[in-house]
Amino acid sequence: MGGNFSKDPRGSAVKKTSAPSPQSLAKKGLPGLISSICRLLSINGTAFINLDEKTLLNKAFELTGLDDLGDQSFYEAFSVLLKSIESDARLNLIGRICFRSDILRMLCNRLRLLEDRKRRPQIADQVISRPLFITGLPRTGSTLLHALLAQDPASRAPQVWEVMYPSPPPERTSYNYDSRVYKAARDLKWLDIIMPGFKRAHMIDARLPQECIAITGHSFISYLFESMYFVDSYRAWHISQDKRPAYEYHKQFLQHLQWLAPGTHWVLKAPSHLFTLETLLQVYPDARIVLTHRDPLEVLPSCSSFTEVLRGAFTDTIDRKKLGIEIARHWENGARIAVKFSQGNGNTPGHILNILYKDLVKNPMGVVRLIYRHFDMEFTTEAEAAMSRFLAQNPQNLHGVHRYSLGEFGLDGNAERGRFAFYTNFFGIEPVS
Repeated sequence: MGGNFSKDPRGSAVKKTSAPSPQSLAKKGLPGLISSICRLLSINGTAFINLDEKTLLNKAFELTGLDDLGDQSFYEAFSVLLKSIESDARLNLIGRICFRSDILRMLCNRLRLLEDRKRRPQIADQVISRPLFITGLPRTGSTLLHALLAQDPASRAPQVWEVMYPSPPPERTSYNYDSRVYKAARDLKWLDIIMPGFKRAHMIDARLPQECIAITGHSFISYLFESMYFVDSYRAWHISQDKRPAYEYHKQFLQHLQWLAPGTHWVLKAPSHLFTLETLLQVYPDARIVLTHRDPLEVLPSCSSFTEVLRGAFTDTIDRKKLGIEIARHWENGARIAVKFSQGNGNTPGHILNILYKDLVKNPMGVVRLIYRHFDMEFTTEAEAAMSRFLAQNPQNLHGVHRYSLGEFGLDGNAERGRFAFYTNFFGIEPVS
């Protein structure tokens, strides 16, 4: 997520000898300080941070000593994204630094993963069997459910640290104390500085499971970028693209992580999977799908507010009403896809399961048991104990309450209730208010 300000040479934006600590910068209010300086000097960072394709690629080649990026399908997406960032995103200096750092990290990961695969061809023989995907509208409890299911010692979920730094392949024998865990944890401290409201809205830790968009981002055909930046032209291009290359790369990424650190099954999550379920099932035909649901009048303001937290760190210009409309229409489309998919697959035994947010919040372990029964999975006493510990250690609103309202984003409750009636009626979602 948003900006690897690490002291590692893989895309470092700050020299090791002079970098102040996140704690010291927090006291100074880094985003506000830099924004004020930039406004005073009438600059937006363009003169300092070059984001053109050739410069970024050459820098990645230099950092890794490698030059093979594999499947050429990503180049068009990469080019469209960079053009959109420059023309649409209105990045401030922090935004340019973070975007450059993230892109370099992804490019370096692509280079290193392909080199690992060349040297260890047996990685390509890994079978990804019956992965469990959690998807649905955002802010529907999917992050909690993902983290909860990942506590099963037999399961496998991509943790934040190994998605950020996947090479060399993680090993089961050193998995819990790999030096990359601590490196990622240091990087994540910058979220407190750059996005002060992030942890109130979303659980994240180096050892928690990561969303799949952080993996598909490496293909550059991903919903990751439009969630974090205003990239209108990229989004318009992306919506009509074949997502198969992104899922093929996703599978390769899982094979890489699984090779020396396997589990009985993968537990995966991203709301954006909702838009690509047919493609997902082409790559993972035996996938198990969990769809999570919540009152849209709670989903829309929460999602709008979280998106504002994400994008607001990288630009000084946000039209909240425009953002609200973008989010509402995007997820109205997602809701229609959820209904259509459920209508077409509802009679497939053990293939799809719908979960209501209110049931998950009221009785999370009951929902877990339902999932294990529905998909004929073994629910061990060890798994139950680990999940119970996680719930006790991670109560709701641990980092504070995430507050929001429909009106803040120019949305009318009655109008949206009518627009989403097809969705709430189909899944039996009771309105909260």
